[in-house]
Amino acid sequence: MQIYEELKARGLIAQVTDEEQVRELVNNGKAVFYIGFDPTADSLHVGHFMALCLMKRLQMAGNKPIALLGGGTGMIGDPSGRTDMRKMLTKEQIQHNIDCFKVQMSRFIDFSDNKALMVNNADWLLDLNYVDFLREVGSHFSVNRMLTAECYKQRMEKGLTFLEFNYMIMQAYDFFRLYEDYGCNLEFGGDDQWSNMLAGTELIRRKLGKDSHAMTITLLLNSEGKKMGKTVGGAVWLDPKKTSPYDFYQYWRNVADADVMKCIRMLTFLPLDEIDAMDKWEGSELNKAKEILAFELTKLVHGEEEAVKAQDAAKALFANGGSADLPTTELHDEDFENDEIGLIALLVKTGLCASNGEARRTIQQGGASVGERKVTDVFEKLKKDELAAGDIILRRGKKNFRKITVS
Repeated sequence: MQIYEELKARGLIAQVTDEEQVRELVNNGKAVFYIGFDPTADSLHVGHFMALCLMKRLQMAGNKPIALLGGGTGMIGDPSGRTDMRKMLTKEQIQHNIDCFKVQMSRFIDFSDNKALMVNNADWLLDLNYVDFLREVGSHFSVNRMLTAECYKQRMEKGLTFLEFNYMIMQAYDFFRLYEDYGCNLEFGGDDQWSNMLAGTELIRRKLGKDSHAMTITLLLNSEGKKMGKTVGGAVWLDPKKTSPYDFYQYWRNVADADVMKCIRMLTFLPLDEIDAMDKWEGSELNKAKEILAFELTKLVHGEEEAVKAQDAAKALFANGGSADLPTTELHDEDFENDEIGLIALLVKTGLCASNGEARRTIQQGGASVGERKVTDVFEKLKKDELAAGDIILRRGKKNFRKITVS
């Protein structure tokens, strides 16, 4: 099976502007394709995971990926799928996030020997002359048509800023520059990006002539990855400092029964015939499928050694209460006041809760436990001696754990 047919069989293709041309490009290793990543945080998350896996698959088939880092568009923020405006970041924050992205992307994509490119759209967007840009690019866009785009509809209800309104034009200009400068002939994205992606194709056609349209092909990546970014405890990050390999493993180990085979098909690199055989699994066999999913994806992101440790820790915990390899938070003297630490502070310190408010709600709703003891008092304090006496397991809900030690 060739790569395009495999992408379809895995459920990764939802819509395409010209399927025959796309098939010709990717099956023959002629695609120079890009996916954009706006650096809105200092780590990629599982919402980006599908895109990275797709880039890896296509590169393995001989195609050339371009990872476009949004150093310029990140100054604005994509309104797609938003009901409010994104937080404005400084240039320094954006650059820091970009540096973090580069390290993480290199685990998936081979950038050696010009096999892939990493490009920052700040290189052309930040130095644009606004009047020239309006004349050369803005004149090709109809405001009436832009306002019908799905990416603006939700924001229109609460108020779309002029800043955000420019995002479509800038993303279109990205495709134009990548086409001109790097021979990029293919763009991938989720369904919330469809209007922006078509705008880039249309801009190239209008500026360079209709013949160029044959080489600017836009693919719609199945948007299931957009749904894979949140869990009860917040975002699931690819950075092990933000989401430990154990928590990453547990996230995938606890996907819904209805989603496990879909995730295996889309995200793992297991052979399709092996996955097809697993489609018949039911009942307790689905738990085995979830373990396979969690192990394969943890191995892909964090390496086989960490995947084995996470798997062993999960099995030990649920089999006999073992805690040897659980993710651990080490407390120091400065974490205590009068040799005590509040449960709210501890939940935040361990990363089980993102804020004091979230920790307070977790306790009030009966979601916090120290060992086997459920705690519902938001003013609960734990003594240093108690925590230092042995391995204390702090739990949030049934699936999130931290071993507490005192140095």
